[in-house]
Amino acid sequence: MGQYRMARLNDQLRDEIAKLILTGQVKDPRVSTFLTVNRVEISNDLCYAKAYVSSFLSDAQVKRGVEGLNSAAGFIQSSIAKKLRIRQFPHLTFYVDSSMKQGFEMVQKLNELEKTHVDA
Repeated sequence: MGQYRMARLNDQLRDEIAKLILTGQVKDPRVSTFLTVNRVEISNDLCYAKAYVSSFLSDAQVKRGVEGLNSAAGFIQSSIAKKLRIRQFPHLTFYVDSSMKQGFEMVQKLNELEKTHVDA
């Protein structure tokens, strides 16, 4: 499969998962509507897909949400497979992605350093 088509499929899958979470169709109580799907990586053979999830909630809440998403992966796969026309739908696995939170903390630290440098 072409690289452009894979990137488009990754984006489309990310959007569909995010839509299911945001509309509350995933009924697991651990899954919060504040969870964000950052990116999806589908393997070249379309058998597996890794979805990276983050949020500004506490780390424990994000971890619980990812556990809920992993337990609801079958429902998510079947819901999206009805909409997308691909030969083989990949098996979804969700992972915690803390890069957004780490980036935000880094910006805060840089701002604090800048304030102390200007004050001195």
